[in-house]
Amino acid sequence: MALRSIALLSLPLVALAVAPGLPLEGRDLFDPVCVSIASAISSASNVYYPGHPKYTSGIFHWGSSSSELSKCVVEPGTPADVGVTLGIVGSTRTPFAVKGGGHSSNPGFSSTTGVHISMARFSAVTYDAATQTVEVGAGLKWDDVYEALEPYNVNVVGGRVSGVGVAGFTLGGGYSWKTNQYGLTIDTVVAYELVKPDGSTVTTVTKTSDPAKLFFGLKGGLNNFTHPQTQVWGGIKTITANHIDDVAAATAAFNANVTDPKASVLTTYNFLLGQPGIVLILFYDGPTPPAGIFDDFLAIPHFTSDVKTRSFLSLVQASPAELTSGARVIFNSVSLIDLSPNILDVILNETVYWGQQLSLKSGIFISYDVEPFLPNLYSHNPDTTAFPPVRSLGLLPLNIYFAWTISAFDNDFYDAAKASAKAIYDAAIAEGQTSAIGAPIYPNYAIFDTPLSNIYGDNVPALQALKARVDPSNVMGLAGGFKF
Repeated sequence: MALRSIALLSLPLVALAVAPGLPLEGRDLFDPVCVSIASAISSASNVYYPGHPKYTSGIFHWGSSSSELSKCVVEPGTPADVGVTLGIVGSTRTPFAVKGGGHSSNPGFSSTTGVHISMARFSAVTYDAATQTVEVGAGLKWDDVYEALEPYNVNVVGGRVSGVGVAGFTLGGGYSWKTNQYGLTIDTVVAYELVKPDGSTVTTVTKTSDPAKLFFGLKGGLNNFTHPQTQVWGGIKTITANHIDDVAAATAAFNANVTDPKASVLTTYNFLLGQPGIVLILFYDGPTPPAGIFDDFLAIPHFTSDVKTRSFLSLVQASPAELTSGARVIFNSVSLIDLSPNILDVILNETVYWGQQLSLKSGIFISYDVEPFLPNLYSHNPDTTAFPPVRSLGLLPLNIYFAWTISAFDNDFYDAAKASAKAIYDAAIAEGQTSAIGAPIYPNYAIFDTPLSNIYGDNVPALQALKARVDPSNVMGLAGGFKF
């Protein structure tokens, strides 16, 4: 996959849009920085204000706690106009944000009260059969990419559930249903189209044309591009509380014994409607799995099941990820070495404990996503990448995901996500998972105040030096996200 990404790591009033060329006397009610941008960008782009549908969609995030009311939404249509916008916000020291798909769980990471840059117009998917690459716009969601590639019977290493954006997912690393076979999403990227923070340069960054080591900073590169895609087998089973022990035993056995790189499971421990339960997603990258791989899971009685042979797009869209769209959300993570029965018991106990505690504070969904991968998941790329900083460990990213409705309880949920992560980490160390000590945390799951060293490890000094070279005026310091 060749990703063309335009980002650097990193109350309704009246319906109004400001198009380029609008006389200045008609703009005196608008923010002067937004007016300046509207005057400078080309006709391929536009600026929107509160009340306009494009303003509303521009600031929208899957998690409502990640959305802020900005002064305006800039929707650039060309890389050059992205540069113009960055130049103006940089020179005026105006806070800004860049949003791709809007799936960030951290408040302020892709939103702002300043100038909000929406990448929605970068929505092309261009497949090149000769080179087996695909150019993907930074405003897309993975559902869009899979749908566009389906007629060609090819696919890429992308997101596992519906609604996940291409840009942020890729810049953070990207765990996929195909990771066991091909690595992280960043391991398959061959080029980034990059607008530098000063706004004056649009460049294509590849492994070979990269004297500033930007490719390393943008996270990846190898020679796995698109891949043939047949129908797949899989889907969702929901399982009630009385069979959770059976699921735990099957998950531990799968993690310990299954070595087929085409096989994956995602076991989510959930607390919903006052009790724990399991949403289990099974996946095999082919129309029929070999006998025996999923037998333990299939033998467990279920509440619902839609496991079948289907298209890859159908499997991704079957996920329940969109059910909590619009709620306040937070992620946090622990990197594990093993999914032992003891650790799975700890995760169940955390699910029940925090489900009971947080339901009293408007909690509507408490979830712990257990993600088995093969120990060699990082071996597909021999190059150094910003994440993961260590490729010799087969880390298993556990995602803690809380959703609630009342903003007054935000800090309670943030504190709970941190406390729960610590409890699971301490349990892993206590049972002998000493390799998990200091293990890097997946940046797309890491809570907002996670120290850089806990994500990028020994790569932090190199990334800080790269940041200083590429962005000496600290333009990206005006935007949200983890800061180098």
